[in-house]
Amino acid sequence: MARFGRWTALGAAAALLATGCGGGPGGSGDGGRSTADVHASTGSTATTGAAVALPASLTGQKLDWGRCKDTADATAPDGDWQCATLKTPLDWSRPGGDTIGLALVRATSRASGSDRFGSLLFNFGGPGGSGVSTLPAYGSAFSSLREHYDLVSWDPRSVGASEGVRCRSDKDIQAAESLDYTPDTPAEEQAFFQDATDFGKGCAKAAGKLMAHASTTDTARDMDLMRQVLGDRKMHYFGISYGTELGGVYAHLFPKHVGRLVLDAVVDPSADAVGHAQNQARGFQRALDDYLESTGEDPKKGSQEIADLLGRLDAEPLPTSGGRKLTQTLALTGIVVPLYSERSWPRLTSALAAAKDGDGTGLLALADGYNDRDSSGHYGTSAHAQRVISCLDDRQRPTAEATRKRLAEFERISPVFGEFLGWDTAGWCHDWPVAGQYDTPEVSAAGAAPILLVGNTGDPATPYEGAREMADELGKGVGVLLTWKGEGHGAYTSGSACVGSTVDAYLLKGTVPKDGKVCS
Repeated sequence: MARFGRWTALGAAAALLATGCGGGPGGSGDGGRSTADVHASTGSTATTGAAVALPASLTGQKLDWGRCKDTADATAPDGDWQCATLKTPLDWSRPGGDTIGLALVRATSRASGSDRFGSLLFNFGGPGGSGVSTLPAYGSAFSSLREHYDLVSWDPRSVGASEGVRCRSDKDIQAAESLDYTPDTPAEEQAFFQDATDFGKGCAKAAGKLMAHASTTDTARDMDLMRQVLGDRKMHYFGISYGTELGGVYAHLFPKHVGRLVLDAVVDPSADAVGHAQNQARGFQRALDDYLESTGEDPKKGSQEIADLLGRLDAEPLPTSGGRKLTQTLALTGIVVPLYSERSWPRLTSALAAAKDGDGTGLLALADGYNDRDSSGHYGTSAHAQRVISCLDDRQRPTAEATRKRLAEFERISPVFGEFLGWDTAGWCHDWPVAGQYDTPEVSAAGAAPILLVGNTGDPATPYEGAREMADELGKGVGVLLTWKGEGHGAYTSGSACVGSTVDAYLLKGTVPKDGKVCS
């Protein structure tokens, strides 16, 4: 990404490790194809609207599953993964109007009859992450789930093969690396906001009509059409990171269609754009403190040393072996990346040591991995879709003046990450071509079946407190919280036998744990 905005796990498939066995939910079948609840207008909040009949051309479509061109799990036999295109309305307030195509991928269950539970949909986060490329890459991790479920994922609208949006060229993305995303002068501030304006214009030109129809609510409605066309009476779903917000919005819109939903690395649905940035400042600072303590260093002293390094890079970027410069923002991204997994902490140690000795190569390599930049200088587009979706969701547009007033608070929360995340609230959706839909998503889901939330006390990107907020907002008897006392983004791949067996028992046997269960 030219600028990474809100830090998320776009490669969040690593947050899952599927194990276990058991009996099924009996949730598949052909029900519910005649109607779907649709908003009266695309700009409304995620409030359930009147039921509107969908045309048979949508509900009765037959997916033409075939061999995937560019997706393959290296451990899976050729032909295991199949791809298809789902036709869905461009504008859900006009379901009989123009349509767009959504790219789907699946591996069919090895079971049949009552042993086959239906489809298990995955969203791996972002927003902006490609399910079509991510699910096959981690297919072997879900082999036990495949004994009973068809494993299904997709590229949400504006992502990848689903009308994917590219807002600027590789050349322009790399040029933007030289911008100061924590501006210190009027000239730097002007350049910062001009870049945001230019990015939004590029997105509008690339996305066209889709620019106003790529929200989380739109995608939740796509999911329910997907459920119907796949032939499932209930929605079984595994959402990670941003995918938990998507799952909550789906549950609000379609509570009676909820089957077994697992939400891991839970987004706080009560936080607005500023609150989300403050949550992340706390979460990443907490993870950094834990990392520093693990190395035997005093967290306060170590954080100050890193903040001082970033301050020096603000004035003078470091050289790297490839000839590019390590800027302050790229260095910060490089520091963020290993905090997603405790297993990556040693790499952070070596990259920081090299940077302190004047070599930015290690941190730059980490940042390039997060920014989806390959060795030829080509950048992926997940960050572009992330911004298109999140700026259509978020109504807040903090001003520069309001941001300056908040900077001290952000810096109190985190001396390392606070300043960047504070400025990001003003720049991320500055001068965006379309208005945002809501301050916070609506996820209340009275009447839904129990939904399992997995919160990790050391999660940097989606801090643990958000899982409790999600449980409360879903409603009594709906949100069931499982806590893991660990580090990293997500809990299911933690290696915790307690987490794995609890989630598996829920997905494969329908066993709902006691709300508040703790795994350590």
